[in-house]
Amino acid sequence: MKNNQFGRMQLPLATELWELKNIHFLEADVLDTPKAQLIAFLQRAWGPLVTSPAAFDQKLSQLLATPDTTMADFLASAAPLTADIFARLALQLLQFEPETDYDIADPLSAYSTLQLPTFDVETFQTANDVAHAWYQLLSTHTKNGETYLDYLTQTGYFVPFYGQITGPVFFNGKAQAVFNPHETIHEIVYVEAPLDTDHDGKRDLLKVEVSRPKLTNSGYKAPVLYTASPYNQGTNDTFGEKITHSVDVPLTEKAPNQLTAADVQFQSLPPELPPERIPIGETVLATEHFAKEQSYTLNNYFLSRGFAVVYAAGIGTRDSDGLRDTGGPAETLSTVAIIEWLDGQRQAFTNKTDRIAIPAWWTNQHIAMTGRSYLGTLATAAATTGVDGLKTVISEAAISSWYDYYRDNGLVAAPDTFQGEDMDVLAGDVFSRMQDAGDYLGVKKDFEQVLSQLQKDQDRHSGSYTAYWDGRNYLNQVANIKADMILVHGLNDWNVKPRNVYNLWQSLRELPIHKKIILHQGQHIYINNFRSLDFTDMMNLWLSYKLFDLNNGADTLLPDVLIQDNVTAETWHPVADWPAATDQYQTLYLDQGHLTETKHQTPQIQTFNDQLSEATFKRYCDDLAGWHADLFKPNTDENALRDNRLIFKTEPLVHPWAIDGTPEITVDVAVDASVGMLSFQLVDYGDAKRLGAKPTLLAKNVLSGAYDWRTDDLYEFMPETQVTPWKMITKGHVNLQNRTHAYQDEAVVPNTFNQVHVTLQPTFYRLPAGHRLGLVIYATDFETTIRGNQNLTYQINLTESQLNLRLADNHE
Repeated sequence: MKNNQFGRMQLPLATELWELKNIHFLEADVLDTPKAQLIAFLQRAWGPLVTSPAAFDQKLSQLLATPDTTMADFLASAAPLTADIFARLALQLLQFEPETDYDIADPLSAYSTLQLPTFDVETFQTANDVAHAWYQLLSTHTKNGETYLDYLTQTGYFVPFYGQITGPVFFNGKAQAVFNPHETIHEIVYVEAPLDTDHDGKRDLLKVEVSRPKLTNSGYKAPVLYTASPYNQGTNDTFGEKITHSVDVPLTEKAPNQLTAADVQFQSLPPELPPERIPIGETVLATEHFAKEQSYTLNNYFLSRGFAVVYAAGIGTRDSDGLRDTGGPAETLSTVAIIEWLDGQRQAFTNKTDRIAIPAWWTNQHIAMTGRSYLGTLATAAATTGVDGLKTVISEAAISSWYDYYRDNGLVAAPDTFQGEDMDVLAGDVFSRMQDAGDYLGVKKDFEQVLSQLQKDQDRHSGSYTAYWDGRNYLNQVANIKADMILVHGLNDWNVKPRNVYNLWQSLRELPIHKKIILHQGQHIYINNFRSLDFTDMMNLWLSYKLFDLNNGADTLLPDVLIQDNVTAETWHPVADWPAATDQYQTLYLDQGHLTETKHQTPQIQTFNDQLSEATFKRYCDDLAGWHADLFKPNTDENALRDNRLIFKTEPLVHPWAIDGTPEITVDVAVDASVGMLSFQLVDYGDAKRLGAKPTLLAKNVLSGAYDWRTDDLYEFMPETQVTPWKMITKGHVNLQNRTHAYQDEAVVPNTFNQVHVTLQPTFYRLPAGHRLGLVIYATDFETTIRGNQNLTYQINLTESQLNLRLADNHE
């Protein structure tokens, strides 16, 4: 195991002592001797569970002070407290296993191996030395991925604080669980949005679920974590499957055009709105409540730390008004309306009929947005409006342009595992008003019209970038962002592909805001329950600063760019930027199955065909993993794809490479028809026990961050038990009619060569020495593109084709 803590503050001893007093580990000054102080700390730590002297002694007897002395015997002796004794005790308290995680005879060496923060005390001369070491211990992660103080919190350490505090309590720059989560108030209000998307002559009312600390009833003002989740009120899975599109259709020719970027620029029109409702009264008491929401475990963690948590599903969802229109301006306004209510700029009501207004009187008007995927997407969309009150966004696996989610360079390109999904399918899936038959009756025809318009506007026939997609490209409004941004994304996320976060990160570069990015090796996942990274602590540090105005230096303490290693498990690298300004450039040329650093001068043409036998085609449609494996395998008679792609490889690398940013491919290509597409994959060829595609479950229900509260499982990316011969690094696609721009359709003259330049999905990937870098060129991508099984033959002029890479420090 390797511990990586980036959200941990180093503070002066005087501050440590003050904070230990503030959380009652010290009631007054330190005691007279180091051992007496250590006993007092242990009694405090175990107090909720160990309430008699005999039980305390029993617990001490279960711990070792030296390899042959228990803590009970050591504390009763005259022997001095030494660094190795404290280290041995700390490792046991942190739940590390002797002789598995550390050498019981040499505990200090484990601090380096496990990457634990040291307590910097060689000999314990005074009780202050113990207090310093204990402070360091409380802020150090256990083997189960949480600080020791959070572990104690789960055993009930902060329960005596319940009912005695008047506001948040901080330790090491982070809010602590001193609010009783079981007394959280759960209430519902209906925010009036500046929309009438269902055209009923009344502004849309949006259901909002509020969970706030009970202390807000006594004058405490809480900051808010707001998650806009279209899934929060349920989904229509069967309906979504019913309207999913067939992808087994041919690529068809598009009429050439000479469109420019200005021709496809979205022009917004201000909606014609009914007047606002006129309240007939105002109250601070909600009249509707709920038991439990579909929650995000990171939000659960903060509910006991003085934060309020708000969920809203938005227009067209159950108990809200309006119609769903995926990714459009109305969806953004729907999201922002809740922020405006929380910031005191918009009205809400206790229900949808009585017109009794209810303000967000309980908040300090400091708001953050959280969430992954569609949830993080709406957070990004809200930030691009520059709405007041939104202080920061923690956006995970979020879409920055819907075109980059459902399209790629003029091609329909599905998110991974969702072949046939599109904007209309997603709109139908989250239109949860459908689940209340009476409500759906009144809007059914209107929603059918919305779906019909979506199907027309999304234009699956074309796949080109249009004004419709431009209106769903949040990058166009990035300059409006005022909120500080934290972006989190998986480098192996082929649902929301890495281009989405890369383009947003580049666009944020010049804005006068604080921004951070965390890139992990996962797919489309959350990372707040990972053992190797203190993500929850980092976000606690960040949110305590942004929403409580605590001067903890989070802006400078947290790395601007943090990247998880793909070779060594549980390893994270803080780097200056992504991609790095210091990258070296490497050009590789194509040469009859090889990638070389020397360009071949003699013209070389290689060909492949895109058509498979009907039986093979159907087999691959049903076995995407089998198709992907055959794509990388050598050309043998048994490989059905031997004539359907080209593979080029480097020689085994003498030195490791770190591929940074966006690989770029230029090919000179001809096809024997007026249509064609190309797909590309970069591949790591080399036998290795790679990190698993999915994180490994380490322990069930071990994380909660509060006493008797909602739990989460602990995960980590671990090396696979089996050696694998390859791994895809990144990929990309292009319609040959969109070889210049995604919005410009050009003619393809059969058997005529054209230069095509393709930027692949961005990455950061370490390629070890001895491995080979491979480039696979093919056409139909069974996982992503449409699958027409057309008889198209492609020619690649190798002499005029090349791969350009950026190579960074490989972090070895």
